[in-house]
Amino acid sequence: MDVYRIDPLTDPRWTALVARHPHASIFHTQGWMAALRGTYGYEPLAYTTSLPGRELDNGVPFCRIRTWLTRKRLVSLPFSDHCAPLVETQEALDAILGGLQSDRKKEHLQYVELRPLAFPLTLGGEFTPSESFALHLLDLRPGVRCVFRSLHKDCVQRKIQRAEREGLTCEAGNSETLLRKFYSLLLRTRRRHGLPPQPIHWFRNLIASLGDAVMIRIASRKSSPLAAIITLTHRDTLVYKYGCSDERRSRFGGTQLLLWKAIEDAAAGGLTDFDLGRSELDNPGLLAFKDRWGASRVPLQYVRYSARPSAVASRSWPRTLAKYCFARVPNPFLSAAGRLLYRHIG
Repeated sequence: MDVYRIDPLTDPRWTALVARHPHASIFHTQGWMAALRGTYGYEPLAYTTSLPGRELDNGVPFCRIRTWLTRKRLVSLPFSDHCAPLVETQEALDAILGGLQSDRKKEHLQYVELRPLAFPLTLGGEFTPSESFALHLLDLRPGVRCVFRSLHKDCVQRKIQRAEREGLTCEAGNSETLLRKFYSLLLRTRRRHGLPPQPIHWFRNLIASLGDAVMIRIASRKSSPLAAIITLTHRDTLVYKYGCSDERRSRFGGTQLLLWKAIEDAAAGGLTDFDLGRSELDNPGLLAFKDRWGASRVPLQYVRYSARPSAVASRSWPRTLAKYCFARVPNPFLSAAGRLLYRHIG
């Protein structure tokens, strides 16, 4: 079975495949990949066994990453929580995996990475487990009343009720004004975690590429923003992708109110699933926060084919020093660090 490489940004067959395939997500769309290319300079491509000129029966998208700081690699897909291979048969998957293994050696790639979710086929060959995460998924089909009753009473329900009593206001849209409010809170949150923020033009490119599928929500008290989230919509799924807040005013329940408003709007629009995103397994606080929304915790295992076995990054003194510095530098330097570093770590 032959394997072909296509450009998913220009081949109209890719959009048709994503529109009909049951495992396709927002991360498979042309808009998401266009934002990756426009922001970080990555080169999107997809592997398929479908003949040129024929309808695509399958496809696995990647970005080719080449930077002066890191070696070449293929990732499916950078900055995406998950990206299942859109393949229905084991024969087709084995052929595509064989093509990837051949290309890794031929192009001297550092590694090829897949980020599958609940995938029924076998990722065999020389692919081995790399990073592990948890993904939280909330079923919206029972209706908002049933979903609200499943929320943790103290940590979620009462927070939402307090936010309403305090008169918090919510804004929603994807305007430049809302983006700047979001980014101001993002800088504060990333500093608190000792990390640089994503470049602001990443969010601008997402909005330009995905349009109304991107929603920024801001919660304010007395006109002062105190929490913000960004969600992405694809077919019947809402994805919680980014969140940030002013930790000094977390007691007002801004984040809880925003997530609840997003759930209400999603259910009213006929959406059936809420993807709360991936969480690192060594982040018990974030895991507990998502557990309290009544979401199911699903294992998320990335796999790699590389010249050397995958190694989990250690919490060594350079990382500790970097976090110390990022937590203390002025905002312009923190933003500049994000612009410099993110394209190298996709």
